[in-house]
Amino acid sequence: MALWGGRFSQGPAQSVAALSRSVDFDWRLAQYDIRVNVAHVHGLTASKVIAAPDAEKIIAALKELSSEIEKGSFTYNDSDEDVHSAIERGLIAKLGALGGAFRAGRSRNDLVVTDFKLYIIDHIMEIAQTLSLLVDALNRVAADYKGALAPGFTHLQHAQPINFGHEIAKHSHSFLRDIDRITDWLDRNSISPLGAGALAGSALQPHPEKSAEELGFTGLHLNSIDAVSDRDFVAEALFIFSLIGIHLSRIGEEFTIWSTTEFGWAKLDDAFSTGSSIMPQKKNPDIAELARGKSGRLIGNLTGLLTVLKGLPFAYNRDLQEDKEPVFDSVETLQVILPAVIGMIETTTFDRARMAGGAVAGHALATEIADFLARSGVPFSQAHETSGKCVRLADSLGIDVHELTDAQLSEIHPSLTPAIRATLSGEGATSSRASLNGTSTSSIAAQVESLVAQNSKALKKIEDARSSFSRMMSI
Repeated sequence: MALWGGRFSQGPAQSVAALSRSVDFDWRLAQYDIRVNVAHVHGLTASKVIAAPDAEKIIAALKELSSEIEKGSFTYNDSDEDVHSAIERGLIAKLGALGGAFRAGRSRNDLVVTDFKLYIIDHIMEIAQTLSLLVDALNRVAADYKGALAPGFTHLQHAQPINFGHEIAKHSHSFLRDIDRITDWLDRNSISPLGAGALAGSALQPHPEKSAEELGFTGLHLNSIDAVSDRDFVAEALFIFSLIGIHLSRIGEEFTIWSTTEFGWAKLDDAFSTGSSIMPQKKNPDIAELARGKSGRLIGNLTGLLTVLKGLPFAYNRDLQEDKEPVFDSVETLQVILPAVIGMIETTTFDRARMAGGAVAGHALATEIADFLARSGVPFSQAHETSGKCVRLADSLGIDVHELTDAQLSEIHPSLTPAIRATLSGEGATSSRASLNGTSTSSIAAQVESLVAQNSKALKKIEDARSSFSRMMSI
């Protein structure tokens, strides 16, 4: 059903209608559209544009449509251009001409951006809750492996020994920042565009701030042109989704590497692996690889939207129809990949002995020599140089630096006394790093405790916001 056409002598060409049609994807906004229209009708009633008895009929019909949409008994058809025209068609079928009265004082320009904002609010909170479950899974694994020695890497080369719980816990910090970005997004973008009309505001809706309050927004766009043009909130959401994707990708990369025969650290559960159609022995880390691969898709959605927005004139332009599909795709991608990654993390077991066996390989304890000398009063530049000489000698002997004898160490520098053995081991190296951000067992235990508290606080905030949103959506 077209919402325009009075000044046209004929309808659009078939190719134009096909190009303009968005209902196939923007039908996802149907329930939000109904809720926004209920708020709008309340405003029209307050301004006496629609009589109270007629408003009651319209709102009752909107509630019926909402229920029918939920059940699947009402949906769009081939004549509908977009979600708004489909819902107006449904209202007119129920109420006749009165079904078109609710369009007064608003435009699809302010309606669609309000619908879309509510959609993102709803789904970004859902993603935040799932991220909290992911953080919980990571925290439990970090706690389980807080005393498991493993090599730490820089440049994918052995660097220093760490406790594996520290390695796992680093991901919790990333995802907690993602949740924090989501709550920040919610605080900044809780501004209603409804009442902006096409671009100049509405003569029939003099108090849009009341509709904003009804819809759970904390404020109103004070510039109607900005209200219908603004898609910063979309770009920000896609940035958050893409950064979540990057963080998932880094987990995917690690689990893929750790599960190789060469590493042999991680044993993936059968339920979170796949096989080969030709090689019976294969057990592939597909969840990890898909997490890694889908980050490109999430980044692409952000890049695509930014390209659409670049250089757009104000106010509304049809280019903005392209803002929705990237968001729908990113949301639905995360809805699929996050639970799978959580399951993979929860069910993977790690070979403590295998990890510990490589913890001090590759001269990973060389820094302990330099630190020991620094604590003995040797300037660190000299200590570093001395440690390098120890590595060179060990290399020439085909051993690791910690395997040098006391005599060999003292020959290189007289301050390298047998007392160095207290830290010249994986356990000694990690336990000496007992700072708040260190990799000692006690540090990791305190870190995980803090992560659990942060996650609990973040989850409570999101749960409260979702509960409030659900109440607002009730009509």
